[in-house]
Amino acid sequence: MSLTRHDVENIARLARLALTPADMASLSDSLPRILTFVEQLGAAQTAAVEPMAHPLEGQSQRLRSDTVTETDAHERYQQNAARVEAGLYLVPKVIE
Repeated sequence: MSLTRHDVENIARLARLALTPADMASLSDSLPRILTFVEQLGAAQTAAVEPMAHPLEGQSQRLRSDTVTETDAHERYQQNAARVEAGLYLVPKVIE
């Protein structure tokens, strides 16, 4: 893929990057090579590749137990609210 210096400047502007002239020269050279490599990766045949749950074969992720660590204190929190009804905070209407 071919990118001009103007293309790189536009990409930098869209990404809100402030690039020095040295950065601009470096990116003008390396960005087209990166995009070409990404195109090559997109051409790889992956239809027969089975998705992995873990990158190391025969291993699985350690998961923490799903236990309650905090108590329900919503009633205590609602004591500070100006208006509460049926366990819900009532707020002033702002849109008519």
